[in-house]
Amino acid sequence: MSFNVIIWIYLATFLTSCTTDFCNWTGSFTDEKGPGLVLQVRLRCAAGWIRWFSPGQALRVVLEPTLSSTPRPSVCIEPSPSLRGVRVFIERSGRLTLLATEKVTCFRADGDHGPVPVIYLETSVQSTAPWRRRTVGLKYELTYPRTGASPGQTGPEGDLCRPCNNTELLMAICVSDFVVRGSIQKVSHNSNRQTSLIHVSLTRVYKQHSNMFEQQPTSHWHSMSSPSWSGHISTLLQCRIKPGEGEFLFTGSEHFGNAWLGCAPRFKDFLSMYHSARAARSNPCNFPLD
Repeated sequence: MSFNVIIWIYLATFLTSCTTDFCNWTGSFTDEKGPGLVLQVRLRCAAGWIRWFSPGQALRVVLEPTLSSTPRPSVCIEPSPSLRGVRVFIERSGRLTLLATEKVTCFRADGDHGPVPVIYLETSVQSTAPWRRRTVGLKYELTYPRTGASPGQTGPEGDLCRPCNNTELLMAICVSDFVVRGSIQKVSHNSNRQTSLIHVSLTRVYKQHSNMFEQQPTSHWHSMSSPSWSGHISTLLQCRIKPGEGEFLFTGSEHFGNAWLGCAPRFKDFLSMYHSARAARSNPCNFPLD
């Protein structure tokens, strides 16, 4: 569903009762400032949040990270429970496309003015007193292909779901938010969220953020055995992930505290490729082989 963008006035410097630190924005906007006005906010980070007190008619958020030479990013939005009553759009080429806000939603930045994502929030309820005392908000994250592939990226399916080539894999072990080794226990699918959840059992955690994978308690009888971890890795339902036997090297990115799959070769195939790259001195970083 698309809507024409109708913006009467941009208020680039109209920040009374508002605070911004280039990543996050907190502010309010009331009808006393003028009916039909659209407050414009510019943020320059790859992640942050927006909190809108006593929301007025509309808020336009331009995400302009200072990485001007990067490829076109994807944007993931995590709405707060209080966002009910606010419609969220993305702006592309002068038109608005409505987003679902019951879940984490991701989209590819696109438009006539380059890779600059624009989010447009519009209240859809009457300005009653209880509503005007509310606070609504959302979190956002920008990611870049391929090593930062985002959940729900709306680009070509094959780009996100295809196996990584050797160059992408070598870079993934250097820059991914997590790099772990283990096996797939099962895969569960959620058609409503259009995601698949990979349940993994791990024998080695090389790198992770935010304790996405938890170490399992060891009994007294197995105190001398190697530690093990478990956790979940999400990916798109359209990738049609199935359980596979053997050990894998899982890499990927963290989004709102959850692990999302990037490159995932079989571990023996990765070792063969890595040994060849190291012999040719083409590996961008070292990987522990013990």
